[in-house]
Amino acid sequence: MNSIPFVPVITIDGPTASGKGTVSTRVAQALGWHVLDSGAIYRLTALACVQQDVETGDVDAVAKVAQHLDASFDAGNVYLSGKNVTEAIRDEQIGLLASKVAAYESVRAALLQRQRDFRQLPGLVGDGRDMGTVIFPDASLKVFLQASAEVRAQRRCKQLNEKGISANLASLTADLQARDEHDKNRAHAPLVAAVDAHVIDSSNLSIEETVAVVLDLWSRQNN
Repeated sequence: MNSIPFVPVITIDGPTASGKGTVSTRVAQALGWHVLDSGAIYRLTALACVQQDVETGDVDAVAKVAQHLDASFDAGNVYLSGKNVTEAIRDEQIGLLASKVAAYESVRAALLQRQRDFRQLPGLVGDGRDMGTVIFPDASLKVFLQASAEVRAQRRCKQLNEKGISANLASLTADLQARDEHDKNRAHAPLVAAVDAHVIDSSNLSIEETVAVVLDLWSRQNN
């Protein structure tokens, strides 16, 4: 009888702009694994609602959009119904709407299995807010990446400025703090570190240093 092969998973959870997406991508590249940006799934849902004129306050309608979401990922790009929306889903307003719809239990349920289907050999690095607590509770290694709201706002402000987009640091900080509170206090799958997660504060770490910490945790755990 053929047994189902075990697929290792590293989860990297954390608040908005903590750098978890970039860290996850680089860790996956270093290990030769697949990567799942769960935040993109919710941003795609939010973008689809906007494109389809679905009111994001209509829970049932949003859940229906999530159920039929035509999403795909390829070579670092994100596609919605075959159209490259990699940049579109990073819009600040889409991010706020994504945080809103992600609080709906029916939406999270609709997207649960879709996220778990990314678990394929040789392994998966998944980043989000509930990767280690809900989506992959049996993950081989769980990381919770955090940084102060001020540091995260500075990083986001720099990213926007480099793209030629003006940004107000005070407003970004306030927005991140508000989003943190919303994510931490939502009724379903709140933002919280798994009890067995390694908490890493990257406030004073570069992306390269943070990636090195995660890879070191994985190496020590498997040697």
